[in-house]
Amino acid sequence: MDATDLLGLTAGAITSLGFMPQLIRGYRTKKLDDISYYMPLTLAFGMSLWLLYGIVVEKLPIIVANGFGISCCFILIIMKRMYSPADSMVPDTNGEESSREEK
Repeated sequence: MDATDLLGLTAGAITSLGFMPQLIRGYRTKKLDDISYYMPLTLAFGMSLWLLYGIVVEKLPIIVANGFGISCCFILIIMKRMYSPADSMVPDTNGEESSREEK
């Protein structure tokens, strides 16, 4: 492993650690109502393309960092699904999200 790969792994590790505060907070509070499904889905899609690119060019730092990031995105989606009310994503008449019980 050369210095370039070590730099890439370090950058990927630091970037991927950015997910940890949100995952820990969500696990502790069991509240992810303020998290949109679109953010982790969009990130997972982009990271999947980076992962594919890393596989094609055979660069371990890109593969590892994006594989971990994709995992974090899906964990966040699963946690949101588990901890958010099932009917909390119903559009309000003015386009905002609200609960069915409020209508």
